[in-house]
Amino acid sequence: MVPIPLSGVAASLNLDRFHRDRARLLRYPAAWSGTETIMSLRANRPLVNYRWSGGYPTGLRYKGLHSLVGLLAIMCATLFSAGAASAETVEVAPGVQVTRKTWSGPTSEQPFFGFAVKDAAQKAADEKFVKAMLEAVGTREKAFEETTKRGWRAVTKGNASEAAQRFNQAFLLAPEQSGVYHGFAVIAQMRFRDNDFADEMFRIARKQPNPLKSLNADYGKMLLIAKRPREAQEVLEQAVKDAPDFRDAWTNLAWARLQNGDAAAACAAADEAVKQRPSGNANTDLTAVRSSAQCR
Repeated sequence: MVPIPLSGVAASLNLDRFHRDRARLLRYPAAWSGTETIMSLRANRPLVNYRWSGGYPTGLRYKGLHSLVGLLAIMCATLFSAGAASAETVEVAPGVQVTRKTWSGPTSEQPFFGFAVKDAAQKAADEKFVKAMLEAVGTREKAFEETTKRGWRAVTKGNASEAAQRFNQAFLLAPEQSGVYHGFAVIAQMRFRDNDFADEMFRIARKQPNPLKSLNADYGKMLLIAKRPREAQEVLEQAVKDAPDFRDAWTNLAWARLQNGDAAAACAAADEAVKQRPSGNANTDLTAVRSSAQCR
């Protein structure tokens, strides 16, 4: 199957200041001065901020006998306890619990800052960032919109580290918003190839306020990438209702239908895709699915 790109808002992003100031500003993820933030906004430049380890028993003697059953029982108990520990959840917003996970790389480039425990100075830096943003744009809603917009631009450019920083900033501004979890879902799949966490984030994003019209389209793509076409088709059927003019959603629905054994329905979705606005990879993907489904 032809690789399916992650969607985002197509726009260019000037990263000169980001690369110049990154070493200094990323000592802590969200820390930069209010003056720098405001200047960045007024100049329309990027807002730069800033296992399992369980052991297996090597042998077991029970009542004088080697007990395979006992060995399996201990192994299962070990796996259960390790799995329980790895499934620890954290409340990140009122009523929103997520699985605590960490990945390699700077905490500023991981969802939820890698769940790092922040000291007083770091918390003060977060507060300073939020205050500076509110002074710059006037409202928390506008600050959130500006920050997530830059996150999606970074996604479109393939800059996962920049995008993760933006969505972490958005999390500081409005942790209850759907866009936070949508963004982290894309980062989890795009950068860390963690489909399980991405799935969790997409599920939360669907329940939170103000979801983007592209949410189900992106979720459906992730499910296709994760080789879960039946679930993908259900989500993508909704995606084309949410955004009927989004060609990628129709194309991916065609792929899902084809993988689920319905070539005729796949061709019907492909025909709808032809009528809609194209994206960067739309023509290549559409040609491939039409060829695979042997559409006329």
